[in-house]
Amino acid sequence: MNIKFIQSCLSLAFLSLAMTTTALADEGMWLLNRPPRDLLKKQYNFEPTPTWLEHMQKSTARFGGGSSSSIVSADGLVMTNHHVGSGQLKKLSTPKRDLLLDGFYAPTLAEELKCEDLEVRILMSIEDMTDRVNAAAPQGASAEQAATAKRVEISTIEKAAEALTGLDCQIVTLYQGAMYHLYSYKRFTDIRLVWAPEQQAAFFGGDNDNFEYPRFNLDTTFFRLYENNKPYQTDHYLRWSSTGATEGDLIFVVGHPYSTNRLYTVDHLKFLRDTSYPTILQKLWRREIHLLTFSARSYDQQRMAIDALHGTQNSRKAFVGSLAGLLDPDVFAKKVDSENKLRSAVKNNLKYFADWGDAWDQIAQAQRTHKEIYVRYTALKTRRSVIRSELFDIANHLVQLADELPKADDKRLDHYHDAQLDSLYLSLFSPAPIHEALEIANIESGLSYLAETFGADDPLVRKLLDGKSPRARAELAVKKTRLGDIDIRKRYAAAGKTAIDASTDPMIALAVAIDPEARALHKQYETQVEAVEAQAYAKIAAAQFAVMGENIAPDATSSLRLSFGTIKGYTESGEKIPAFTNMGGIYNRSASRNNKPPFDLPQSWIDHKDQLDLSTPFNFVSTPDIIGGNSGSPMVNRNGQVIGLIFDGNIHSLAWGTVFSGKNARAVGVDARAIIEALRKIYGAIALADEMMQGHRK
Repeated sequence: MNIKFIQSCLSLAFLSLAMTTTALADEGMWLLNRPPRDLLKKQYNFEPTPTWLEHMQKSTARFGGGSSSSIVSADGLVMTNHHVGSGQLKKLSTPKRDLLLDGFYAPTLAEELKCEDLEVRILMSIEDMTDRVNAAAPQGASAEQAATAKRVEISTIEKAAEALTGLDCQIVTLYQGAMYHLYSYKRFTDIRLVWAPEQQAAFFGGDNDNFEYPRFNLDTTFFRLYENNKPYQTDHYLRWSSTGATEGDLIFVVGHPYSTNRLYTVDHLKFLRDTSYPTILQKLWRREIHLLTFSARSYDQQRMAIDALHGTQNSRKAFVGSLAGLLDPDVFAKKVDSENKLRSAVKNNLKYFADWGDAWDQIAQAQRTHKEIYVRYTALKTRRSVIRSELFDIANHLVQLADELPKADDKRLDHYHDAQLDSLYLSLFSPAPIHEALEIANIESGLSYLAETFGADDPLVRKLLDGKSPRARAELAVKKTRLGDIDIRKRYAAAGKTAIDASTDPMIALAVAIDPEARALHKQYETQVEAVEAQAYAKIAAAQFAVMGENIAPDATSSLRLSFGTIKGYTESGEKIPAFTNMGGIYNRSASRNNKPPFDLPQSWIDHKDQLDLSTPFNFVSTPDIIGGNSGSPMVNRNGQVIGLIFDGNIHSLAWGTVFSGKNARAVGVDARAIIEALRKIYGAIALADEMMQGHRK
């Protein structure tokens, strides 16, 4: 796409339209290589220098599968949320050492606990590859042909970049296919746990307070990066603010927001509103009840399921809020009005209409196709099917690997490209414990869902159940599988399709049974939905650039982004909600609820109350634009110093996936001062607090 040519076509009419569609001041999850310099200068008198931006980029990290974190000392100390790291805490726990219940602290390097299947990535460079990727698609190619040609070129670029740099390289698709940037990451797999509070301190108030405010949560955990068996040494880390922040201060959030759909067409949003979100919520409600029932049977089962339960409840609330935003007539009317103005501008320009006028109709057709296959496709899809089992996921990956690895890299399913295999194998061969009782319950629930949704006589359901009840089929698969043995997994992965075809393992049999239809549905989605959307949205993005200029933030894609805003309270139902809570507030809230779960305090907080400065700011709200995936993002001031840690949004922010509003919606963070206060006076982690304040470990 020739952006300079597009910009040269601007007219006074388009400039007038741009003025009516300008984003709110704090809206936008901006690329670090394309920050809104003019907006920051005009609104906040701040000019991010290339040095400042590079430092932010290399001082933050992608944690695990897609959450956020930051490096906060020269010795590789990494800060993220407790709820981001809780999966590792669960894996490192034993029946005699429950890290979620009791917390953890390693006073010395030797006592830090190694995480066997965790990876952390630091973004080292960004390079625009848009022209090269677009040039790969032949002139006049169909959507499917263009998508195929681009996949080949993307694979070529990624492999060449990895060979040249030794880094993990991937093309990130932006503006739904209008831009392609090459991101090159330094990857760490030796990560060790340093400190975590009790889960009750991190998640005080439980699901009751989730996405609410005021809050009182120490949702913080520290890990350390190691390189060559020594703490990672770096000049790029975030210094700790010694003074903290006050209401009205400009702050920045740097992290990996997962996904937004603000640039979607009205027809695409209708599909989310009427088909996608209701289906997702149905499954989340079902899974939540399943996990609550399982957890209620014993403490051991509660310990097995608690992380999955919290994640499910969090997702359920998030999608309820997202759907509420789409069901708000005022919100939807604004989306309709915005689209009508853009389409009118395109229609009134002969060249624009010839180049881009059919894009909206193409998106509408793609959504009709998607609706036809959605329920079945999402139930069976090769990743994240309704059978939410670790053993089944392992079997599914082994079946997929056997089919995909013999193919050329550009012909493989996503997640099986050469650039992705190291991460896949790290997860596939993880020694993390697998709980038999939870596995049986999860597979039973998934098989029951398929029978309930498609009918017990559905050919695939009959094949999966193999003449048994969902419970009996689940018990057989879990009790008789050998995939709990890492060596067995490695043998299957090495032997490939020959071993899969000869296998009598019942878990492999489940994956093999689902695979043909799952692949067929994925192919239909890829060619009739995904490819059409990519081509059409590239046109719509070009139209947006022409009409409104380039100063538009792309939708979130889990890639590194910069958001900004101010610390600011709000008013709800006539009541002023202050920007900050303080540490004394957690004791008052607990007392008002008779110290009963989920408002009970850990014993450590009761024992050390008298030592605390109860006026210390604890949690606070601010206006930066965030979404799921920003969990663990650092909050920094103008000088790039840490003043807080994102862990949530309030209930009003849940609509931000579709439309941004700064009226009452807020990001919620842990105040940096509370973290230090708790480390020193509750947990006795003096060395850790000193390391953050001084920037290095003594």
